Formats: sequence, C-alpha cells, structure tokens
Amino acid sequence: MAATPNRQFKNICVLSRFNYGKHKEFVEAAIDLGRSIAERKLHLVYGGGNRGLSKLVLKAAFVRGSQVLGIIPRALKPLGSLSNTPTEEELVVSGMQERITEMLNHADAFIFLLGHLAILEALITLASCAHLHIYQKPIGLLNVNNFYDGFITFLNHAIKNYFIPSK
Repeated sequence: MAATPNRQFKNICVLSRFNYGKHKEFVEAAIDLGRSIAERKLHLVYGGGNRGLSKLVLKAAFVRGSQVLGIIPRALKPLGSLSNTPTEEELVVSGMQERITEMLNHADAFIFLLGHLAILEALITLASCAHLHIYQKPIGLLNVNNFYDGFITFLNHAIKNYFIPSK
C-alpha cells in the first residue's frame, strides 16, 4: 500500500532474519536501514531478537537515538532477547500471530528486510489485511540483491491471472 505524500510515520516495524545471510550487502543494508530510521527520528518496532540482521538494525537505530520496541514470542526468547540492552522496551507475546497483531498495533508502516518463512508469513498476513481493508499501513520490501524478485514475480503472476486485484 502506498502512503499519501503528507503522511507522517513515527513507528516503523522492520522484519528481518536472526542470521546475517550469505552476502555482505545484506549486512550493509541492515545497518543502513537502522541508521536511516534514527536519522529520521523514527521509533523502531521489530521482532525482538538480538541476533543477525535484526541485531544490526536494532543497534544502528538505537545507538543513534531511536526508541526501540522488540516484540518476541515466548518460544523465541531463549534465542536472544533485549537483555543486553536494558533501556529498550520488550514485549513478550504468546506466539507468532499475536506478535503480528502487536506489530500492527504499534507500527505505522512496515519494512521487510530479508527473511525466512516466518517473515514471509508476516508479509502475507499484512498484505492480506491491507487487501481486505482491515489495516491501511504501508508495506515496503527492501529488495537487497534481488532477494524478493521471485516473490514479486509470483504476485505479478497472481495479478495477471485475476487472483489478486491490480489496485
């Protein structure tokens, strides 16, 4: 969904993977995104982990002054929570669907960096909510090294076959 030009965002949710991926460009993109969020004086909402690309976005935003809210499912908390940075806010939820709901409640817009199946699940859920006019929050894909090209091709194929409306 596209935002209107004069719409102001305060809280940006970034979803990304808990590892670094294969290419250095993934790491650079995560750090640049965190810096950009802080430079724009935005607050970061994210999946609550303290590892991989998520950690890089978190640190780049946080050290430059962004407020950070991590939303993490209880089952993933042992994988790394915000305990190393006690000035950040952490919300522990019961599961993945509750995490998506809380992200929707706390964020004005979403950026999907790079990820795995849970990231794609969140992307599909948010896009479906937008399509059904449940939430009208912008969703962006940061297509580093053409990471989302296959997904975009699928969406275009579904549009061409009238399974997804073009507008």
